[in-house]
Amino acid sequence: MPVENALQLSRGVLGSLGIKLFLYHEDRIPESGSLVIASNHRSILDAPVLMAALNRPIRFACHHYMGQVPLMRDVVTGMGAFPLEDARRRQQSFLRQGSDLLAQREPVGVFPEGTQPMVSQTEARSLRPFHRGFAHLALQFASRHPRQDVAILPMAIVALEEQIYQPIPIRLLRMFDPSEPLFDQPGWHPMVVYKRLAVSVGHPYWIRQGDRQAYQGSQGKAAVKRVTQTCHDEILDLLQSTR
Repeated sequence: MPVENALQLSRGVLGSLGIKLFLYHEDRIPESGSLVIASNHRSILDAPVLMAALNRPIRFACHHYMGQVPLMRDVVTGMGAFPLEDARRRQQSFLRQGSDLLAQREPVGVFPEGTQPMVSQTEARSLRPFHRGFAHLALQFASRHPRQDVAILPMAIVALEEQIYQPIPIRLLRMFDPSEPLFDQPGWHPMVVYKRLAVSVGHPYWIRQGDRQAYQGSQGKAAVKRVTQTCHDEILDLLQSTR
């Protein structure tokens, strides 16, 4: 399925489930430049929700196992997602594929909490610590393309009404990715299905010249940490303030 159809498919999925979506702070969405979208993550519906909210296709990074399950692979790639490689090569795979997409001016979507909130039941307004890959991607790409505007757009998905199912044992996923330690635990995989939700757009973090210089110099780790924490705090504030 062509990536151009991902937006139409996203709307169809939400419509078929009768999901009501409310969008806040739409005026903060950048109209130009390369865009990395960072959001909290509790449901397999989060990617289509964000595409419907932003009204554009988004190329989401997704877990390695999603590219190994035959039917699921067709769905996620049809939605424009790009499955990452296994745990040993995940970071390099993400940076390579993400940079190629940003160079083509395609928005890249990332769920910096990683897999943990998808395999353990979490509160709708909670937020786990972030992995820093999305900050590396934005800073690295901006450093290599100094004439191109690059922004990270923090977004919060706030469930106002939802249902939670437990369709499969978590350990079943080891069939598709034995390298993922999170899949070696007892219990059932939760599946969150929204009924009503709010999507709140945060202030975009534009990568400035000072960020580029810090990332390329001795302050690289500090720059990544600062960008990561700024986006984490922005999303947490959105989660707690959106009603």
